[in-house]
Amino acid sequence: MRAPRRIGAPACDTPVPPGAPSYFLEMERQVLEPEAPGGPHAMATRYLVDAHGEAVKGASEDDLRDRLRAGTFFWLDLHRPEPSDLALLRDVFQFHPLAVEDAESFGQRPKVDPYDDFSFVVAYGSAPDEDGVVEVHCFVSERFLVSVHHDICPPFASLQKRYAGRHQRLTGGAMLLQQVVDSLVDSFFPALETLDDRIDTVQQEIFDRPREQQLQEIFTMKQRLIMLRRVIGPQRDMVTQVVTGSAEVPGMDDESRRYFRDIEDHLLRLSDMVNSYRDLLSGAIDVYLSSVANRRDQVVKQLTVLATIFLPITFLTGFFGQNFGYMVTDLIGSREAFVVGTLIQVATVAAILGFFKARGWI
Repeated sequence: MRAPRRIGAPACDTPVPPGAPSYFLEMERQVLEPEAPGGPHAMATRYLVDAHGEAVKGASEDDLRDRLRAGTFFWLDLHRPEPSDLALLRDVFQFHPLAVEDAESFGQRPKVDPYDDFSFVVAYGSAPDEDGVVEVHCFVSERFLVSVHHDICPPFASLQKRYAGRHQRLTGGAMLLQQVVDSLVDSFFPALETLDDRIDTVQQEIFDRPREQQLQEIFTMKQRLIMLRRVIGPQRDMVTQVVTGSAEVPGMDDESRRYFRDIEDHLLRLSDMVNSYRDLLSGAIDVYLSSVANRRDQVVKQLTVLATIFLPITFLTGFFGQNFGYMVTDLIGSREAFVVGTLIQVATVAAILGFFKARGWI
């Protein structure tokens, strides 16, 4: 069987530059609501909510079997599943071995794999952790939906609260899957908007004073966008397959497809936002390089002016400083010669500065 791995490892081929600020975690914690200490995942890895609004933390195998026998639709969420949790997928739900193997292996592309009476779905959302994404595996049928994920999934907290409080009744698997995928997709918008604000701030900082840390930060943001692009693009294709009917989802009807079409539109907007931000970051890199080059040119120009000013002075002092007897006794041995020589040097410097000023070089 394939060993589990995190999406963050393969998603970015280029390593993060050393010393780059790890500010994404703090940014996304501000825009994505974390789970409260008493939230559904605080105490148990299994969280169950059924069509009657009954919520069970740490649901047991008997809780699952009772609802399966009664035909009560429910949603089981497995957060950081242990081997005993994964055993439920084989023993209680009797999923296909290939589907269970897929559920244990993370780092997959978004997809829909239809089986006899259920479909296996892989989707992504935004999360306040180091890689910035949460990978969710879903088993969806007309009787239940089982979600599996390792990372914290903030979109699920509000969704489960809505169902557990009986503010909304759980419906069929296709509609619940639509709401799960929709909450995951919409979670990208706040993170990208915060990233947009950070890009504007970095650009202004570059105009004020370019520093190497800003370039490292820009490369870190570009790598994050590359990661999001590798997730959003395939997820858009997956939703398109569901909308067109090329990927089967149990309980899918025309009304459900209309809602999935709305998710497809959101993913198109996200894709455009990612491409736009990548262009902005490329422009920021150009601005940084131009600013650094301009500062370097200014320094070179100042040094050139100083060298040009001291060149004639060095020549005059070197020429008349030769230790020949004639020059020492007859030519420059008097006080008047000293005054004239000093005035010549001052006049030379003034003439050079006036010439540079006239040409606009200083």
